[in-house]
Amino acid sequence: MAGQKLHTDGLLELRNISLVYRALPALRSVHWLMTPGQQWACLGPNGAGKTSLAKIISRQATHFSGDLLRSPELEKGGVAYVCFEQAKTLCERDKKMDDSEFRADASDPGTAVQSLILNGEEPHEQFQYWVERLNMGHFLHRGLRFISTGEMRKALLVKAILSQPGLLILDSPLDGLDLSSQEEMQKIINELLQSHITVLMLCRQMEDVPTGITHVLVLDNGEVLGCDNRENIFANTAVQARMYPPPPNLGTLPPAASRAYALPIGKPLLVLRNVAVHYGDLTVLQNVDWTLNLGTHCCISGPNGCGKTTLLSLITGDNHKAYGQDITLFGVKRGSGESVWDIKQKFGQLDTQLQLNFSRGMRVVEVVVSGFFDTIGLHDEWGDTQRNGAQQWLCALGLADYLHDNFDALSFGLQRMVLLARAMVKSPIILILDEPTLGLDGHHRKLMLRAIDHIARNSDTQIIFVSHSAGETPDCINQHLNFEPSDDGFELVCRHLPADYTAPINSKTIIR
Repeated sequence: MAGQKLHTDGLLELRNISLVYRALPALRSVHWLMTPGQQWACLGPNGAGKTSLAKIISRQATHFSGDLLRSPELEKGGVAYVCFEQAKTLCERDKKMDDSEFRADASDPGTAVQSLILNGEEPHEQFQYWVERLNMGHFLHRGLRFISTGEMRKALLVKAILSQPGLLILDSPLDGLDLSSQEEMQKIINELLQSHITVLMLCRQMEDVPTGITHVLVLDNGEVLGCDNRENIFANTAVQARMYPPPPNLGTLPPAASRAYALPIGKPLLVLRNVAVHYGDLTVLQNVDWTLNLGTHCCISGPNGCGKTTLLSLITGDNHKAYGQDITLFGVKRGSGESVWDIKQKFGQLDTQLQLNFSRGMRVVEVVVSGFFDTIGLHDEWGDTQRNGAQQWLCALGLADYLHDNFDALSFGLQRMVLLARAMVKSPIILILDEPTLGLDGHHRKLMLRAIDHIARNSDTQIIFVSHSAGETPDCINQHLNFEPSDDGFELVCRHLPADYTAPINSKTIIR
């Protein structure tokens, strides 16, 4: 970059920027100029190159070709980048430093939220303002590993704002927030766009671009599809066609895989009675009553930090707090001799953390086959039976063309769809979907919801769907568990809803 000069009055300029990631092109010959007074959004579907662009601007990525030019003002203030990967890195760091096994109380809370935000400083007026504004007081002293996705997003945003950056990059800032937090976050973003802070928002769909954004850069497969003021971009038919492509056709679901277990005759699948979970002085769940029957598809919703993830861990065998409580799973009282594997073989699961942790360098067919063994990666012997099952599920979900592709080469949205096929290859009795649309653009969000309904309509698998977003639930839902605020924290309210259909009962799953 020696000898290169920034465009007159420019704040940031990219000249012929290209980036190759894992031997695949992520950005191709990107030219872009940002000037003071402009507020930008970078728009594009999953896999467009938005994250790569943000990493280059924030200097987290350095192995690129072309020229990145930043004004002295931007160099002085720096770039604050708020994203999901940042949260993951912080939690992994705390996990590595966990020394609970050497502590008298066998507990290591790790980095507290307040410590993360203030970084050694004393609490000050601006800090207190944002804590109250975002209702963060109740989790300020919790460790980062013990807060929800939405709470982490709030903490990272406040840390970024208090650093007074020259450029603030926000990657899908409403993801993982409950409805009330989304509304408050939208107000805050609109205020930031009217302030002296320059903002770059990464958006997956046109509806996510706030009204305060003046200019939009559109990326498609790493290339610039459009770069103009907001009005012209939104009127661009090429942009509209790329953001809303027609969905692929769904195929017939394969027959249910063989199951080496029996289900109770005429009894519920899950029963929880007066269940409570406490961690020291912290009450996470209280007075929980829930019954899930065959043919029931349940949506679990509630504010960030209310206990949804804890509830799931009780039924999947991952939480030791289930012992000694009135919990019956598939007709067996918890703690009466069943193994964790006895429980887990009946569940299929899909969440964002699984996607981020999945082994690299695998083909799509191998990723789906790993679902037969419940492993992250593929370490067991497998053959034509598993290959055929994987291929049938990929066809059923409209993914047949990706069978031999490298999983890493797929967009984020397509990877999520492949992992849905992985969760279904063993024909689980219950499919747990924890925020399955989190991080997806509008196109892939619709594909995911359509695929879930396809599974509910044509198999005997029950759906448990966890989501913060209002209106983003599949049509099959006929039971709703909602965590509602109460004097003691949150009360779990169960409602049964009308649905267009219920799942058929497969007689092969019931051994008489």
